[in-house]
Amino acid sequence: MNRKKTFSKLFLLALVFGVVLSLAPAAYADQAPEEGGHESATFLTTDGARKLGGAIGVGLVVMGGAAGIGRIGGSAVESIARQPEATGQISTAMIITAALIEGVTLFAVIVGLLAVL
Repeated sequence: MNRKKTFSKLFLLALVFGVVLSLAPAAYADQAPEEGGHESATFLTTDGARKLGGAIGVGLVVMGGAAGIGRIGGSAVESIARQPEATGQISTAMIITAALIEGVTLFAVIVGLLAVL
C-alpha cells in the first residue's frame, strides 16, 4: 500500500473520529437544567479525557507495534526466499529487531494503562 492511500485513510479515520466527538454533546441537550437555572452539558471531564486519551494511545501503540513486526516478518521471508543460504543470519536479525519493537510497545502500553487506571 502506498503512502498516499495510507495517509488518506488515516485522515478519514481522524475526520470521522472528530465528527463523532463533536456530535456527542447533543446527547446532553435534552437533560433538565441544574439548580442555577442554566444548562451545563459536559462531554468529557478531566478524568474522562485522561482515560479516553490513554485508551486511544494504547490502541495506536498496539497497532503500530503489530505493523512494525509484521513488516519485519514479511521482509525476512522475502530475504530468505532470495537468499536461502543466509537464513540463520536473517532470522537472528529479525528476532532481535522484533524483540526490540515488542519491548518498546509493551512499555508504551503500560504507560497508557497507567493513564487509564
